[in-house]
Amino acid sequence: MSVLDRFRLDGRTAVVTGSTRGLGRAFARALAEAGANIVIVGRDADAAAEVSAELATLGTRTLTVLADLTVRADIEQILAKATDAFGRVDVLVNNAGACIHKPALEVTGDEWQQIIDVNLTAVFVASQVFGRHMIDAGGGSIVNIGSMSAEIVNRPQWQPAYNASKAAVHHLTKSLAAEWAPLGVRVNALAPGYMHTDMSPIHEPQFQRYWIEDAPQQRAGEPDELGPAIVFLASDASSFMTGSVLTIDGGYTVF
Repeated sequence: MSVLDRFRLDGRTAVVTGSTRGLGRAFARALAEAGANIVIVGRDADAAAEVSAELATLGTRTLTVLADLTVRADIEQILAKATDAFGRVDVLVNNAGACIHKPALEVTGDEWQQIIDVNLTAVFVASQVFGRHMIDAGGGSIVNIGSMSAEIVNRPQWQPAYNASKAAVHHLTKSLAAEWAPLGVRVNALAPGYMHTDMSPIHEPQFQRYWIEDAPQQRAGEPDELGPAIVFLASDASSFMTGSVLTIDGGYTVF
């Protein structure tokens, strides 16, 4: 097998949570370009239809499942529908996430729980549900979307719940990787830095001073710049890699 062939995902099926917009949409397209069938997971039917139409132009087979990832039954339904459509799931990208920008003293109990439920508990439950399927099927790859915020404290906004949840995701990644490596399932994480999406006000002066000017590359990343890394982690190109966190942040965390 050639080097580039190891990145191919032809005949495999990838589930991407939160794939109706932003980074998740870019991840879905990247995996589709590598040949995978894509299960689009989100809560917005219209946005999901747009993603499906976009991927159809690549000749990709897609399935859309609308789901609330904080509900185990919904996650189990994603797996059931995916296996009905494609036979098995080979790749899970745990991308869906949420963030609240508030100082610690202002975060309510409900807000804290909301972030932990979406960013951490849903990642564990999805990994558990799909991990069991992958083990029974003979193997697979799980990619958790963490963040450089697992290692730094972002400024000028405060987001303690988000930072804590992503740090936990990184360590959960290592824990699952250790358990499941002998069973053929690899678990890795991707930790992006500041990315140019609709959800990130990177051009506002109060943020640009810290988010852009403090970064060695002096810019935010574009979602499609993460696509090759997702394909790498999902594919046989990273066959000897598990329990790792791949940071792509324009060098932000080197300071």
